[in-house]
Amino acid sequence: MKKVFDPVLHNQLVALYPLQEADFELLFSVASDPAIWEQHPYKNRWQEAVFRPFFDTSLNSNGAFRIVDLRTKQTIGGTRFYEYSREWSSIAIGGTFYAREYWGTGINRQVKKLMLDYIFNEVTTVYFYIDQHNKRSQVAIERLGAQRDGEKQVNESMLDFVYQISKEEWLLLSAQR
Repeated sequence: MKKVFDPVLHNQLVALYPLQEADFELLFSVASDPAIWEQHPYKNRWQEAVFRPFFDTSLNSNGAFRIVDLRTKQTIGGTRFYEYSREWSSIAIGGTFYAREYWGTGINRQVKKLMLDYIFNEVTTVYFYIDQHNKRSQVAIERLGAQRDGEKQVNESMLDFVYQISKEEWLLLSAQR
């Protein structure tokens, strides 16, 4: 049986609610902006027929969230935990996207802080797999303190950069902030 990572996580600004089938329209209304996917290998994910399989995979990951701005009560994006390994005490965070008006506002840092603070009670290492062309996400993860650790060939035409952060590193960085 898969371990399920689906708590409600929140702070003063955002809440992460476990993803449910009923959330499709709310999430697609955010994801239907082509600009969100410009640096992503699936540049047409703004189309419903392409977004639907992504949503279904997220829903079945046992760790996906709908992100809500607590000030406006609006859905502003999604994210998820995936690739949990008890053996390696690790998990990945990814599939994250936000409405454009939230880019550069610090919301990503708030969301990732909630997720990392929570998940480091369960694992010792968190990975982020980011497409080689997705500079926006690379910069955001580096600002969190994750270090580029290698590369992962996804298929013939797709290469992900692998970033990681350990529990020890995260606790040290958190204490310094």
